[in-house]
Amino acid sequence: MKKGMTRRDFLRNTSAAALGATAFTPFDAFANRPQNRRRALRIAHLTDVHVQPEQSAPEGMARALQHAQSLSDKPDIIFNGGDSIMDALKADKARTKTQWQIWQSVLKNQCALPVVHCIGNHDVWGWKMEKKLIKQDQLYGKQWAMDAFGLTTRYYSFDQAGWHFIVLDSTHAAKGGYVAKLDEEQFAWLQEDLKKTPTATPVCVLSHIPIICFCSFFDGDNEKNGNWQVPGAWMHIDARRIKDVFRQHPNVKVCLSGHIHLQDEVRYLGVKYLCNGAVSGNWWDGAYQEFPPAYAVVDLYDDGSSASEYIPY
Repeated sequence: MKKGMTRRDFLRNTSAAALGATAFTPFDAFANRPQNRRRALRIAHLTDVHVQPEQSAPEGMARALQHAQSLSDKPDIIFNGGDSIMDALKADKARTKTQWQIWQSVLKNQCALPVVHCIGNHDVWGWKMEKKLIKQDQLYGKQWAMDAFGLTTRYYSFDQAGWHFIVLDSTHAAKGGYVAKLDEEQFAWLQEDLKKTPTATPVCVLSHIPIICFCSFFDGDNEKNGNWQVPGAWMHIDARRIKDVFRQHPNVKVCLSGHIHLQDEVRYLGVKYLCNGAVSGNWWDGAYQEFPPAYAVVDLYDDGSSASEYIPY
């Protein structure tokens, strides 16, 4: 409160500002949606499976896939949000191979739906290994994950059911590990891809690491020094410029992510950001904080609206 300002003045000015913000911000809640909207696509978003030989993780992955496909209102497609295997960053080649073999075997035997794949940080091989020879291996970095997912590019887009879908690559090497961001090549591609998308076509974005989320504040003691500090590996460090691009394209409606193993929904400047927990929960050791192992079902409608449900399985 400014010096000399009364509490009544402060509240009156704050209320006026809040009303102005509400009128300016195009939240779905205030949109005039037709009552006869039609569902265009139902997505089962399974993220952070972290499959490994131990802790009955293969059986857990199978249960999640079976559960999603046995819903009375069945999904049309599965979005794999990344961190499919427990870890390749520090794992040697034999361990990484074992994890990918399990992933591919369970997916082949338990999934009858088409799958859209996104690369997670733990899917990247060798970044935290000291052996220089690993860097000479053709599978080093993201190539192994791309091969396992059948991808020719680490980020891409496609059209389906009247929606445009953008799959991003969030993870980039940094001192001491990785940081969440888009490299310059990918950022330029994103701008161009959105420019080429018709303005009447709603857009859904899939990334492993959240572009914007709230739950990352609680993923660790991020307030222990007296100020909130969310690491750049927890949430996109370039979120400001990504949201600025989204503001130029109001048809960007939904962003899906995982990574944090917690679940939240943030609505900001007309975009719904859904961080959808983890199939593995607490890395196959029960619930992570308040959130049990789960996946999400996301319904996309022909008017650009959406609805989601967090489903412990």
